[in-house]
Amino acid sequence: MAGGAGTRFWPLSTEARPKQFLDILGTGKTFIQMTVDRFAGWIPKENIYIVTNEKYRAIINEQLPGLDHEQIICEPSRNNTAPCILLAALKIKKKDKDACCLFVPSDQLIIDQTAFRQNAQQALEHASAGQAIVTIGILPTRPETGYGYIKMKDDEHEDLKKVEQFVEKPSLDTARLYVASGKYLWNAGMFAWHVNTIIQEYQTYVPQLYETLNQGLPVYNTPEEDEFLSRVYPTTENVSVDFAIMEKSEIVYTIPAAFDWSDLGIWSSVYAASQKDEQGNVSTRGRVYFQDASNNLVTLPENKQAIVRGLEDYIIIDSGEALLIYPRNQEHEIKKSLQLAHE
Repeated sequence: MAGGAGTRFWPLSTEARPKQFLDILGTGKTFIQMTVDRFAGWIPKENIYIVTNEKYRAIINEQLPGLDHEQIICEPSRNNTAPCILLAALKIKKKDKDACCLFVPSDQLIIDQTAFRQNAQQALEHASAGQAIVTIGILPTRPETGYGYIKMKDDEHEDLKKVEQFVEKPSLDTARLYVASGKYLWNAGMFAWHVNTIIQEYQTYVPQLYETLNQGLPVYNTPEEDEFLSRVYPTTENVSVDFAIMEKSEIVYTIPAAFDWSDLGIWSSVYAASQKDEQGNVSTRGRVYFQDASNNLVTLPENKQAIVRGLEDYIIIDSGEALLIYPRNQEHEIKKSLQLAHE
C-alpha cells in the first residue's frame, strides 16, 4: 500500500512526491524500494502488487522498473485503506481464486529480514489453512500514544492469538496500562488473508462498498478497468480497513512479531531509527558540523553544508525549497503550524 500523502514528513514529503518515494534515511533506497526488497528471493516479482494513487504511477515505474502495468493498481481518489484493499483482492481473485495475500504498508523499517519472513510465512499459512484474517502485531517497547493497539486473548497457542479487540490511539496513561498488562500489541497494519475470506468479510460488514466495486469484476485486469474506476471508485466510502473490517470481524488472529519495527511515521521515528554521534545527533544527508549541540536531527540537500551550534532536541529539515526548524518534543504541532502558515 503506497498511496498516502505523507504530510507529517514535510518539507521533504510533498503531494507530488510523498515519503514512500523518498530516501529519508540516507540509505540509497526509498521506502517503497526497501519494502519490495524485503520480498526478494521469497515472493516472485510477478506476484508483487503496488496499490497507490494514479498520480504516482510514473514514480513507481521509475523506482521499481520491471513491474507490469497491472501490477500497479491505481486509485483515482484517496478513499482510505478499505476500498483499495478490496479492489486489490477482487483483481487478484480474478487472476487466481486460490490466492493468499499479505498486505503491508510501504513506509515501515524492518531490519531483521529473516524474522520478518518467518512471521509473514506463518501468517500466510494460517490464513490459507482456514477461514482467518491474520495480522502481525508488534510487541510494544514503550507506552506509545501514536499507534493503535491489538488486544490478544489468552487461550490460544503460542504463535497465534485470537484478537479480542482493536483499540484506537490511547492516552499516555492508558498506553502505560496496555504495555504493563502484556496483552496488547501495536497495530502495524500488516494483514494476511485468503482472497475468498477477505471478500466474504467485506460482503458481510460493508456490503455497499462490496457491491460498488464488485460491479467492475468483468472489466478488472482489462483495458476497460481504468474507465470504470475513474467513474465509480470516487463514490466509494472513505473508510479504513480497521474500522470497516478488523474491528468487527470474528475471525481475526494475530502473531506477535519476532522482529524490530518502526513505522517511520514522524521525524522523531527517523531519529530513533538512525545512527547517532556521541552527542546524540543524527545527520541523514548533507554535511553537518555540530558544535555544543545534542540530540538533533538534521537533513539537508546532498551538496549542502551546515553548522549547528547551541541547539538541543531540534529537527532541522532543508528540502532546498522549504526549511523546517522545530523542537522535537513539539513535533505533533507541525501540521497545525503548516495550516496556520497557509492561511
